[in-house]
Amino acid sequence: MVELAKIDKLVNLAKEHLDAGEEIAYSVLGAYETKMMGKDTVRNGVMLATDKRIFFYGKKTFGYDIEVFPYENVSSIEMSKGMMGHSIAFFSSGNKVKMKWINVGDIPGFIDHVKGNIGKSSAKTQAAATQESSSAADEIKRFAELRDSGVITEEEFDAKKKQLLGI
Repeated sequence: MVELAKIDKLVNLAKEHLDAGEEIAYSVLGAYETKMMGKDTVRNGVMLATDKRIFFYGKKTFGYDIEVFPYENVSSIEMSKGMMGHSIAFFSSGNKVKMKWINVGDIPGFIDHVKGNIGKSSAKTQAAATQESSSAADEIKRFAELRDSGVITEEEFDAKKKQLLGI
């Protein structure tokens, strides 16, 4: 019961640092392995699988540790179980991230959620990409009108079109 209360407390503390509207799907409690100042370090904390990313939150005596991993940067995830509990490891931007000694939380739900979101960009990133492509299309249309009205040449239009499309 103490562990359940601890995960709830850490999840509530972590919520203060999430983006507005970001939803937590799953959480697990364990020991997060990382490097600090070149040394291997273990931090107890909670790993959250949100609708946007994987989010680690660890409470310290005077403060906290946070590390975030957008799904678009996650390339794979591994899970194992040993005598001390479950372990979850994933690769993000070429770095291996590992949490071990997990005994609290919905571990299968966490794994499935992350697997289903690997490589996906957040709605915010998708919206920006859509807006950018709409803007490029609008610009090409505007330059086509300038070409059709004789203000710019066909060569100038083609050069601008290539620039806008990144070709």
